[in-house]
Amino acid sequence: MTLPDRVEIVEVGLRDGLQIESEFVPTDTKVDILHALIDAGVRHFEATSFVSPRAVPQMRDAIDVLAGVRKQPGVVLSALAPNRKGVERALESEADEVVVFLSATESHNLKNLNRPIEQSLRDIEEIAELLKDKPLKRKGAIAVAFGCPFEGDVDLGTIKTIFNRFVDLGFNAVTLGDTTGMATPKLVRQTVEALRAEAPDMKISLHFHNTRGIGLVNVVEGLRAGITSYESSLAGLGGCPFAPGATGNICTEDLVYLLDEMGIDSGIDLQALIRIAQRLEGVVGRRLPGQLMKAGPRLNLHDVHAATAAVG
Repeated sequence: MTLPDRVEIVEVGLRDGLQIESEFVPTDTKVDILHALIDAGVRHFEATSFVSPRAVPQMRDAIDVLAGVRKQPGVVLSALAPNRKGVERALESEADEVVVFLSATESHNLKNLNRPIEQSLRDIEEIAELLKDKPLKRKGAIAVAFGCPFEGDVDLGTIKTIFNRFVDLGFNAVTLGDTTGMATPKLVRQTVEALRAEAPDMKISLHFHNTRGIGLVNVVEGLRAGITSYESSLAGLGGCPFAPGATGNICTEDLVYLLDEMGIDSGIDLQALIRIAQRLEGVVGRRLPGQLMKAGPRLNLHDVHAATAAVG
């Protein structure tokens, strides 16, 4: 088995993580967290989204967040955009990349975007024409790619059709989204191999949720399949507001720890990441599901004399 030497992590906590928070997080706080993550070595962010502020109030400051970041060379700030209006706003902003998306099932697409898949594909063709000759990178995203909370298993033929449309329209990458944590290693392998057969040169990213506790297991299978780009959320924050039972994304610091222990470089300072994750708990005002920020790396040793001893 050959594993990659280096992996790209796309931090999505400031978008996918914060979108379900009912209390608005101040723009300055979002920007401060972004700066801290950049200092820790994160180089790719899904930083915000240009969605309706009525639907997702947390994202109403998208332009201000992007404008407030002091970028360093190599840092990519992505913005999610569900439609032409959102893409136009992304073009007016400081975004480096726009992410356009749709779902792999009709029912989820109707809930998420209020339109059938075929209409979404026509919208994406229009967006691709709008972005023609523009400097923004273009990424496509396929939600519920490994299972739908309304329809169950997803037709691989539908995923291929959507994937190939992104390929034909000249997108730079495609993300496969495990929106409600229904992915399994077998599904990951089958889907990745099928899409690689369609377009071997297209960059694929994997976006897992940890709803059923095997998010990092799916990462390992993705690594075995040769995927080198993964989306994760600081402290495991997140969940889809339009999908029942969706819990948080895989946790960024837990993912970095896994990669470190496997000898795979992410370029990210793990200890710095833990401190930022602990700070995020204070921002949202509750305990978050990340494990490493509670336990620490395995070689964070303890004083044996300070430990409680067994009695009797």
